Amino acid sequence: MIPEVYNFAMNAVPEGAGARPIRLLPDTLISQIAAGEVVERPASVLKELLENALDAGATAIDIRLDAGGVKRLRIADDGHGIPRDELAPALTRHATSKIASLEELENVASLGFRGEALASIASVADLTLTSRARGAPHAFALAGGHRDPARAALAAGTVIEVAELFGQVPARRKFLKSEATEFAHCGEALRRIALSRPEVSFTLAHNGRVAQHLKAETLEARITHVLGEEFARGARMVEAQAGPIGIIGMIGDPAQARASRDAQYFFVNGRFVRDKVLQHAVRAAYADVLHGDRQPAYALFITLPPAGVDVNVHPAKTEVRFRESQGIHQFVMRAVSAALSASAADAPVPMANAASGAPAAIVDGGADAVRPPAMFTPTPMSLFRAAPPAGQPQSQAAYFAMFSAAGATSRAMEAPAPSYLPAPLPEGDMPLGHAVAQLHGIYILAQNRAGLVVVDMHAAHERILYETFKKDLEGERIAAQPLLIPVAFNAERIEVATAGDYADALDRLGFEITPLSETSLAVRSVPALLADTDAKALARDVLKELQEFGSGEVLTRHRDELLSTMACHAAVRANRRLSLAEMDALLRQMEETEKSGQCNHGRPTWYQFALADLDRLFLRGR
Repeated sequence: MIPEVYNFAMNAVPEGAGARPIRLLPDTLISQIAAGEVVERPASVLKELLENALDAGATAIDIRLDAGGVKRLRIADDGHGIPRDELAPALTRHATSKIASLEELENVASLGFRGEALASIASVADLTLTSRARGAPHAFALAGGHRDPARAALAAGTVIEVAELFGQVPARRKFLKSEATEFAHCGEALRRIALSRPEVSFTLAHNGRVAQHLKAETLEARITHVLGEEFARGARMVEAQAGPIGIIGMIGDPAQARASRDAQYFFVNGRFVRDKVLQHAVRAAYADVLHGDRQPAYALFITLPPAGVDVNVHPAKTEVRFRESQGIHQFVMRAVSAALSASAADAPVPMANAASGAPAAIVDGGADAVRPPAMFTPTPMSLFRAAPPAGQPQSQAAYFAMFSAAGATSRAMEAPAPSYLPAPLPEGDMPLGHAVAQLHGIYILAQNRAGLVVVDMHAAHERILYETFKKDLEGERIAAQPLLIPVAFNAERIEVATAGDYADALDRLGFEITPLSETSLAVRSVPALLADTDAKALARDVLKELQEFGSGEVLTRHRDELLSTMACHAAVRANRRLSLAEMDALLRQMEETEKSGQCNHGRPTWYQFALADLDRLFLRGR
């Protein structure tokens, strides 16, 4: 029996369509078909018109929307404008001033270049184009469907008004969402454009009310306005150059990772793009500092010669192809990894989350005045640096100093002066301070100049061991410790076979595991740092990894997962009592270890609680 849906599809074919002669489609129908690739919703229109305004050299852009941009979308800019005799061609398909040859296409630097946007929009909506070229005595307006511009009143620049989007294509209009949803998409389109051009001011009004205003500002300030103050407080600067390829931007602290990818922005030569190569490079850099399926937030800007990237992949121009994609991948991954590789002494402090069930404090004496305590807004560790580390770019140090100083000033103004000052710490005080106690055999409590530091000792030790293993393996072989008494255990036949097949790989990892029989194995040596761990359990985990992925994959792609497993086995366990000297030694190692703010599984390893916030929690000085 033929499925009903197939019958419907067959019946949808016009009768006799196969016998029709081949002929050219009408220009209007061609434009409406092409519009489907460029104009999906009001946000698509907004994006195309904003790109045209920026290409025209605009420094201030005013956007007004009605009904989410469906009823009306108006954009006014102060760019160089369009001469009278170019208004009609501007509404013609494949008419543009930005390229004139294949060579120019391969080196295009403008945001727009296909000459499709205005014609596509005009084919599915009522479009009016008003412009005054610089130096022209008058402005001229051209409405869609007319070919003769008329005089109009406009001081300078260009105004484009789009009314009744898809009014001429009712079938397309039915697929639009609610007014609130369409406006939200327009807001996201504006954020992407605004991030790419911080030197341009933008004003967005919806249904007659101003929804957002962004003044011309620095890149750091624009990222802060778009991604939020919380992102900026824990963000790290990325800045790297390799020949003609450069990257700059900000990445979020791993402790502030999100459940979705709604705060991931990549720009190539000022153009927002979605590219799997770039996304994978960032994800690889975050691989061992993210918890579970959490997603990092970032705004990163790559510059490279236009000839090195093909932007003519899709009419929406959000997809690109790199000439040297592998090199771009490695460059981005290393730049982001370097920004994440700061030790506990250099990195911003992990942010404690007041929304995670932390107790509320009663302030100002009122039973109803309950709020999360301010102690859960920790002080950035960069406050404790007297000078930027050697080799750190000055711009990066200045960036951290700007936000650190602002955060410290705001907290100092909020909190009253404490009624006492603690005895000063020794001159040799370290960023993570000195241990004073151990809590429930799990946490280390340390005192530094800012206040209280709380460390998860297992998570911190796990990161230290993990980074040590990685360095050892880069030296071709992890140091091994022979066991005085080999550990024998019953094994599956596949485990015995794996131990024999991958003896060389096991040797590089610091293991010697030999068969005793067809169903038993003996562990004769383990990595030196794991000498005190459960050799049997560790050997089985390593053999399982080798069995599943093979030696090549384990020692390359899955190397970090294996080393993480080994580190987890060896890290100090809960309820192990440590002396103050041992706790201090762990703190010093954290200060010297890369990425020590998170364990291998992405959990934070420590938090800073400022003394002023503790005073405020206990109402001192009131």
